[in-house]
Amino acid sequence: MATQTLPATRRTGKAGSTIFLKTLMAVTGIIFILFVLAHMYGNLKLFSGERSFNTYAEHLRTIGEPMLPRRGLLTILEVVLGLSLILHVYSAVALWRRANEARPQKYAVKKAVSQSLSSKTMRWGGLFLLLFVIWHLLQFTIVKFNVGSGGGAFQHNPFQLTVHAFQVWWLTLLYILAMIALGFHLHHGVWSAAQTLGWTTTPRARRIAKTAGLVIALVVAIGFILPPLFILFGVIK
Repeated sequence: MATQTLPATRRTGKAGSTIFLKTLMAVTGIIFILFVLAHMYGNLKLFSGERSFNTYAEHLRTIGEPMLPRRGLLTILEVVLGLSLILHVYSAVALWRRANEARPQKYAVKKAVSQSLSSKTMRWGGLFLLLFVIWHLLQFTIVKFNVGSGGGAFQHNPFQLTVHAFQVWWLTLLYILAMIALGFHLHHGVWSAAQTLGWTTTPRARRIAKTAGLVIALVVAIGFILPPLFILFGVIK
């Protein structure tokens, strides 16, 4: 089976090279891992009740005062996350196109390659997550619309907005599917990032990276799924 290697200029560490794009994807991926862990922690405060959750939501807007204006630090974090998202998606698309250019013709006989479900779903799972993030931001951050009962009456009450949203079964199902996709994405992404950054040079390091990917994926997916399910079944109300 014939193979085609990438030109040397695309395999170096220079900007625009394959190594550079993979490193950029790994670094921005780590930023998102830290963000989703913090976001998951905040979501779990739904179990503490309305006052606790709304106090937490308000505190996010006042961190850094009076040295920073209201929402100052939050705005900086939003800009960092926005740029990271753009760079992450750009790197993914560029690497995908480059891989296709390296093998312009499909092989008549494909060699069987052992791939995990997580690695097989990275591309389409990532696209699904991107679309979900856009929807999620529109619903809870940018527009703050409510598809559940109460209409737009809870725009300034994060707890009520969240609870009324997840009382809608199809919205909860969409959220759960997105979190499952996120779990798969993290499972392979953590391993891939560790490999790209040179953290898997020994068998022990590879085992740690794989275990870390599995643990982070399970913690994040389960941590995000629990609050909507408890809301849907009336435990949180």
